Amino acid sequence: MLRRVTRVVLRATLGVQGETRGFYLRFLGLAGYDRAMRLMVRGLVVAVAFVLGVWVMLWPVYVRPVVDEPLVADAILVLGGAHDGREELGLSLAAAGYAPRVLISDPYEYSGLVNRICHGGYSFEVVCFDPSPRTTLGEGRALRSFGANWSRVIVVTFTPHISRARHVLGECWSGELLFVDVGRELTPWRWAYDYVYQSAGYVKGAFVEC
Repeated sequence: MLRRVTRVVLRATLGVQGETRGFYLRFLGLAGYDRAMRLMVRGLVVAVAFVLGVWVMLWPVYVRPVVDEPLVADAILVLGGAHDGREELGLSLAAAGYAPRVLISDPYEYSGLVNRICHGGYSFEVVCFDPSPRTTLGEGRALRSFGANWSRVIVVTFTPHISRARHVLGECWSGELLFVDVGRELTPWRWAYDYVYQSAGYVKGAFVEC
């Protein structure tokens, strides 16, 4: 009789222990999942804060760069990139009497627009050149070659490129640079792209001399 009672008590005890063990395992599983979620949310918050911090820090560099009022210059340099009206702006400035010549960076395999500009008849000189390398650095080297006896040049490009172009061209040529913004409208995705692209250009430029 005593043995039977002992077995019953033992079975009951083991059953309770098993249920308790299962409860703890389930609890630990939920606790682990909850901890992982908290870490994930925390990491996401840190990442978003970092991106926003970088965006704000670089805002005056890419979004609100220093632009200049055009003055009479020796030449107008139109930097390569999208055909967003920069070529037309450069030509209109020359037509308005700001410079006797326009330099058009032509790093394209073929562009009907640039081809027409390069062979058009104007009251001022138009010089099209293929920079080497086909980057802002190549354009800076071309400016150094063309502008050995110049003192002031108007440069036409788009907003996110202005600060870096000012830095690169300033390393290549010692004259006065006046930057004019073509005023191109950019999508949020394009802004994000140019934040990365222009920043990478700064890093790359740190290891290359003009």
